[in-house]
Amino acid sequence: MEKGCNIINTTFYSLKPDKQERIINAAMKEFVKSGFEKASTNEIVRDAQISKGSLFNYFSNKKDLYFFLIQNALNIIEQIYAEIDLNERDIFERISQVGFIKLNIQKKYPLVFDFLKSLIEEDAQDVKSEINQLLANIQKDGFRRIYENIDWSKLREDIEPEKAMNILNWTMTGFAELQIAKIKSFEDIGTEVFNEWDSYKEILKSCFYRSLTGSKTPPQDSEESKDDKWGSNCP
Repeated sequence: MEKGCNIINTTFYSLKPDKQERIINAAMKEFVKSGFEKASTNEIVRDAQISKGSLFNYFSNKKDLYFFLIQNALNIIEQIYAEIDLNERDIFERISQVGFIKLNIQKKYPLVFDFLKSLIEEDAQDVKSEINQLLANIQKDGFRRIYENIDWSKLREDIEPEKAMNILNWTMTGFAELQIAKIKSFEDIGTEVFNEWDSYKEILKSCFYRSLTGSKTPPQDSEESKDDKWGSNCP
């Protein structure tokens, strides 16, 4: 983030929690509705029930406020990773676990995730490059933490873990983008998304995992029997 942005504002944090929440929610609503460039600080202070002078006492400018909201959103995302059970070492079960944790947090803070969604669509030149870099870092760090302590021994011997991770990353990213495009707000998201993910998960498992026959090396039968066991469209 830009060095000039005063992300940790002690004056703001000295406010009562309910007032902080009013300001944060009012600002996120306005940025979601109007985008960075067109967002009105007049609308924010009216919704937050504070004076404009007070707002700029807490934040030096609109960009300072905007990146403060991003940092606040990242703190909430951190709750997702804090709840991951690292004892679950199956990658597909881990992904499902993260999905359910994320859903619960999205339901608790829908406006935060609507704000994060708006970052993807933001095109204001004053913030676009910083946001793109930030989103790339968030995604990279998220994947790293999802894969922590995963047991890759279930993979077929001809599949490298690194390539499996690449395919999973592309699939998860594409699936998430598809689901986000379907909704207007994260208030609308429900468990039906997991039913859809499960269908993809089973395809990936059948392609990636060794046959559950008890032997480490797949039996060298005919090509037809291999296709029956792994699926003819698998790598």
